[in-house]
Amino acid sequence: MKFIQRFAYYSIGLGIGIVFLLFFLSGKKTSCDYGLDARVKKNIRIKKREITKEAELQFKVLQIDTASISSILANGNVDFKKSDTKLDSCKMYYIQGKYEHQELAMLFENCDSVARVQEVSLIN
Repeated sequence: MKFIQRFAYYSIGLGIGIVFLLFFLSGKKTSCDYGLDARVKKNIRIKKREITKEAELQFKVLQIDTASISSILANGNVDFKKSDTKLDSCKMYYIQGKYEHQELAMLFENCDSVARVQEVSLIN
């Protein structure tokens, strides 16, 4: 069998496989969160969120609303150097990102059933 014939068979099989995957996975809520950054943010997003009193005060001082939490979790980056992931009970994650033309940083306490916003700050 010539190379062109093998390539044609390979292309046909690849095309059928892609169509098969698109058909079966199109209606499902599938995601490819394989990076460490994406897994941490997804884990925090799916949990019940609480905001500490200190963080609520910081939201008022910075004049931002709590919708910034969802925005930071969707588009932000986890800074593992500033995070404390070696704790046994609740790990602390420092996530920073943009919200309405401002650079924000949030410190999340990620426990088993709840994720708490500990503090919010502007990044200069």
